Amino acid sequence: MSAFADCKIKKMFDVVGKRNWFFAFSGLVIIPGMIALFLWGLKLGIDFTGGTLWELEFKNLPKIEEVRQTVVDKGIEVSAIQKVEENKLLIRSKEISQEKNKEIKEALIQKFGEVGEARFETVGPAISKELAENAFKAVGVAMLAIILYITWAFRQVPKRYSSLRFGVSAIVALLHDVLVVVGIFSIFGHFFGAEIDSLFVTALLTVIGFSVHDTIVVFDRIRENLVKHMEFSFPVAVNESILQTLARSLSTSLTVVFVLSALLLFGGESIKWFVVALLVGVVSGTYSSIFNAAQILVVWQNWIERRRSK
Repeated sequence: MSAFADCKIKKMFDVVGKRNWFFAFSGLVIIPGMIALFLWGLKLGIDFTGGTLWELEFKNLPKIEEVRQTVVDKGIEVSAIQKVEENKLLIRSKEISQEKNKEIKEALIQKFGEVGEARFETVGPAISKELAENAFKAVGVAMLAIILYITWAFRQVPKRYSSLRFGVSAIVALLHDVLVVVGIFSIFGHFFGAEIDSLFVTALLTVIGFSVHDTIVVFDRIRENLVKHMEFSFPVAVNESILQTLARSLSTSLTVVFVLSALLLFGGESIKWFVVALLVGVVSGTYSSIFNAAQILVVWQNWIERRRSK
């Protein structure tokens, strides 16, 4: 009995046959995030809203609330204060002028003793607006380039299977990953203060690249099996291709997850949300490549064949 036929009769390995369960699970993850996005939106960092990022070093680290009150008493609206190292605090606030900088620093020195300035960065509203526009453009251009590349790369699939469908299915899987990351960060922003900044956009583009890499591995095996085993149905060929690439996909993703987990534990506060975005995106990208992208191909191909038969 062939590997394909053997796979077909083993219901426990029928990944394609369980596609509705995988779609439902994706919906359970995405829908709460979209509801949170509608209700609360995203907590934008100063990269997108404009403001000041001020990192201060104290000889003896004071309580965060005491520092916040000192800055607020000087007429500055503070969005967040967080500990980034043993004796350092990172203040995110509305724009602070150089004059206010000196005034606040003097007040902090009088109250807490020696205070050093490790970083003082101000982003104006014009720059932040440009950053937001460029971020959307970057994501859009990346997706367009991916769909064009995959359509071209898979042009040699048998004629009855369109290479364009491979490209579009990959983009739908990518949108799944983007929605998962954005939705979860809407929830994290509301409950844990996670902010969206330029590092988040970097993480999102990285996730897109990682996800499409995993998807192409699966799609490439589907293409090979469609050529070698043309006598088998499309769902069976896709199912076998998924099983053949499953171990490789999981192994690659797990090594990345282990590295990111170590960074999350020991990398410090300043990159915490960047790492979280990558971690969520890598897990989602692995899932969507195996359980969504290929399944979308099957659903689409089944629909095309039903139309042809009519």
